[in-house]
Amino acid sequence: MSAPFVLAVPSKGRLQENADAFFARAGLALNKPRGARDYRGTIAGLDNVEIAYLSASEIAAQLAQGTVHLGITGEDLVRESILDADKRVLLVENLGFGNANVVVAVPQAWIDVRTMADLDDVATSFREQHDTRMRVATKYFNLTRNFFAAHGVLDYRIVASAGATEGAPASGSAELIVDITTTGATLEANGLKVLDDGVILRSHANLVASHQADWSFEARETARIILDHIAARARAAKYKEVRTRFTGCNDALLSEAHNKFGVVSPFGGPTSSGMVTLHCPPAQLYALGSFLRAHGAETVSIGSLDYVMDRENPLFARLEAFLDR
Repeated sequence: MSAPFVLAVPSKGRLQENADAFFARAGLALNKPRGARDYRGTIAGLDNVEIAYLSASEIAAQLAQGTVHLGITGEDLVRESILDADKRVLLVENLGFGNANVVVAVPQAWIDVRTMADLDDVATSFREQHDTRMRVATKYFNLTRNFFAAHGVLDYRIVASAGATEGAPASGSAELIVDITTTGATLEANGLKVLDDGVILRSHANLVASHQADWSFEARETARIILDHIAARARAAKYKEVRTRFTGCNDALLSEAHNKFGVVSPFGGPTSSGMVTLHCPPAQLYALGSFLRAHGAETVSIGSLDYVMDRENPLFARLEAFLDR
């Protein structure tokens, strides 16, 4: 019996809730057969898949080690904790939740410091005056070093943040911080501001693949099925289904609809009876309906799509290219 395909999912909080909902929308229901407190689960209909419920940081670490095939974690953790991340893991898909920015934040009282160049000037002056480097409190050592180096900022030293990073300047344990934020409200409440060019990374929850995992034929086939579900749901979310029938509908009219409204004809042109099924971006539905009625359609019906399965799966194609390089 082949080893199980391991999919790592966040073990608690909003990330777990969002991950469960994401897979459910894709028709992949995650189950915990032994109860809510269990840290192992399954996917209905995929007997060889094992769900590992881990912290987001553990997921990043196990992706790097290759002990899981796919995992959901933040890009900030991937970039921070995995050396040469683009060679060792693939960010397969941005999942649309867990959005947050890793930023450089300084005291609001530093009114003349708005950019990284300004910070470089202040850092140099600070060292000359105090014979020591400015302290940057953070949990993101690697992201900080790389970003500061890219901006030519050298006169600083990192101090590890063990608690609430945003409180470090007020407590006197650091002059500035690098931290993750969603709205910036907590930074502002602690008298901090984000530099104009101080966004290090715009992070999101991602479905991530490990290059180091055991990608047997069976594992690749399992990944193809999972990614096919996800891609089918993603395609469906981009369109609504539009149906109509009128004798004046022809290929020229559909070509015009495509150019004007982004419409696609998944099943080709109209039938002999004039029946046609179209997929239309939601924002263009009324415009398309008006266009079709103006050209002879009496009735235009619009419905939601759950899944749209194409022959090609760009997500799996990217995964295969990554694994085979």
